[in-house]
Amino acid sequence: MFSFLLLFAFNSHAHKSSDSYLTVRVEGTVITGQWDLALGDLEHAIGLDKNSDGEITRDELRNRQQAVASYALSRLHVRVGETPQSLRVTEQLVEEFPDGTYAVLRFAADLRESPRALEIEYRAFFDLDHQHRGLLRLELAGKTQTAIFSPDKPTRLFELATPSRWRQFLDFGGEGVWHIWIGYDHILFLLALLLPSVLRHGKDGWKEIEFFRPALINVLKIVTAFTVAHSITLSLAALKLVQLSSQVVEPAIAGSVILAAANNVRPVFLERSWLIAFGFGLVHGFGFANVLAELGLEKGTLALALVGFNLGVEVGQLGIVAAFVPLAFALRASWFYQKLALRFGSAAIVLLATIWMVERIWRIQLLSL
Repeated sequence: MFSFLLLFAFNSHAHKSSDSYLTVRVEGTVITGQWDLALGDLEHAIGLDKNSDGEITRDELRNRQQAVASYALSRLHVRVGETPQSLRVTEQLVEEFPDGTYAVLRFAADLRESPRALEIEYRAFFDLDHQHRGLLRLELAGKTQTAIFSPDKPTRLFELATPSRWRQFLDFGGEGVWHIWIGYDHILFLLALLLPSVLRHGKDGWKEIEFFRPALINVLKIVTAFTVAHSITLSLAALKLVQLSSQVVEPAIAGSVILAAANNVRPVFLERSWLIAFGFGLVHGFGFANVLAELGLEKGTLALALVGFNLGVEVGQLGIVAAFVPLAFALRASWFYQKLALRFGSAAIVLLATIWMVERIWRIQLLSL
């Protein structure tokens, strides 16, 4: 357990997940689309910051438009049957999204006939970041399909007449699991809340809980509060009813990790850890929402994606809880758990989250994977 905490402390770098947003529309024999690519991802792939001052200006991006277009078109392929379609860039723009600045490529292709099926192959940034995801919205005759491209699934075949809603649901469910497992800040926040769940604090400090049932009730309160809270803000943000910039959300998430871990070293909320879980779970929900908010899905499709993604997050979260709590209960009376894992581990989490907060506020990188 302690080695697990050290693994996070010395080998992880929490950052906003790398996503791009791809919209493809099929209208008769014409394909049109828009691809939003984060400038940070493009900087790593082809270099945009010519003077290396840490800021990518519009002039620097304009000077690299041809390189951006060449990179994008070399990593996006559309096929009808066995026939590859020739995509051409029709316009390049720059847009500000809540999670940063994006280069916007609009493209088109002409088909010989209206397609029944479309195969899309997406391979942008996978060689640089295994965690990168391409989020697709495919539109045809008022119907919307969604999909998520990953290094393991770079190619998807779409039956345009009968879209599979079940497959879309599973796609976003799997993405929810993935996002909680790679979200080091979310995991450490959860662990900071779970560490004292098998203990009680008194005048003599932390003492073990004698029976498993009270510990399990503590855990259920924490997990339920966190789930309810992040589900609320995830839904509000994905529906675009409430939006917060990632420049606010990401430092706030790091701050929530600091406070949750610090409470283990200097307890303030003794029997009310669920209040911390709920309060800061609201903040974490905005962090999860970035995956869905920019897809611009219609309400029916968005509801399906939202439920699937949220359930995936819960499955990933319950997997962590199921692995952690029995081990914590078995070790709860030991010096190793009470001194090393709880106190030193919590202090390590505070230090790491403080570094994350500095990185996110000042947009610098102090740790790297």
